[in-house]
Amino acid sequence: MRFDAVILAGGAARRLGGADKPGLAVGGRPLVQRVVAAVSGARRTVVVGPRRDLPGVVFTREDPPGGGPVPALAAGLREVGAPWLVLLAGDLPFLTADHVRELLAAARPGAGAVMVDDDGREQWLVGVWPAPELRAALDAYTGRSLKGLLGPLIGTRLALPGRPWFDCDTMDDLKEARMNVLAEWTALVCRELGVDPARVDRDLVLDLTKEVAHGVARPAAPLTAYLLGLAQGAGSAPEDAVAKLITLAKNWEQATTETLTDG
Repeated sequence: MRFDAVILAGGAARRLGGADKPGLAVGGRPLVQRVVAAVSGARRTVVVGPRRDLPGVVFTREDPPGGGPVPALAAGLREVGAPWLVLLAGDLPFLTADHVRELLAAARPGAGAVMVDDDGREQWLVGVWPAPELRAALDAYTGRSLKGLLGPLIGTRLALPGRPWFDCDTMDDLKEARMNVLAEWTALVCRELGVDPARVDRDLVLDLTKEVAHGVARPAAPLTAYLLGLAQGAGSAPEDAVAKLITLAKNWEQATTETLTDG
């Protein structure tokens, strides 16, 4: 299916204190960049929001800026030429290209497909819509909600694993997204290194690196974790190695003073 993508990335993010929500990083990449990557198969990708360093992306703004999702969708739709439109929020950390392909496959002639969350609720900013029918609906619509506009165009409600509909409205959401990326990375590294993930106490290691970074120096944190891994691999690390290293980091200033005065 030939499709264009419209990503709404110009909201006020009031629950994030007015932060630039689409620009916040998860897994080392801004949220909006992750969403753009998920629609890499689009004929054209349109971001409705402030201009950013996203090569190949078309930028536009609703009038007035911050006018809401319906005016933002209308602004993005003016840049669409493909018969299908994938409409997405700019803060979906778990969305992948596979999810987008599933959405497109679920659409039917003249009717769209929308993602539903774990409770079966429609997520209006994760869906695919027939562009001609959407234009006609938008021309006749006088309301302000996406539900009122898009609801009559639904053909399929789609539930997919991996929570592709999850967005980052609050700092807790952002923290959860970052921890999920960390969990995926941990599992991938364990697989590459032949380590049983059940043997990895991630939170304990994170506590260790946090204390070392704060009490000693930031570069000392990954070095300490590496040295701990060497010791555990060699069988020379005591059972309470992490606790001892945390204590050492907390008392680093005293430990260095004693070392310098030993002679």
